Amino acid sequence: MLSNASALGRNGVHDWLLVRATSIVMTVYIVYILGFFVMTDTLTYDIWRAFFASSVTKVFTLLTLFSILMHGWIGMWQVLTDYIKHLATRLLLQMAIVVALFVYAIYGTVVVWGV
Repeated sequence: MLSNASALGRNGVHDWLLVRATSIVMTVYIVYILGFFVMTDTLTYDIWRAFFASSVTKVFTLLTLFSILMHGWIGMWQVLTDYIKHLATRLLLQMAIVVALFVYAIYGTVVVWGV
């Protein structure tokens, strides 16, 4: 079996399942947010802030953020391994993407828990 250190999953099936699982998390989060909009009569800053101050919303938002980052990494890894054949270029691009995703994760965590 071919093993690649830059792949998130152990194999293609594992990556496929991770992409589907993260898609489900993102879809449920969208329904959660839309449900909040539909159920709220008038949306004010105080109501919005209280909604995001809830621990459930914070945890769900972080879970969704990490799902988006995982989903993005798997997709970008697949595109780069399929279309960028030069190893050094591919590794440089993968490193840039990893750094960007890491910054997004840190910044997103600070924003969500800073409310």
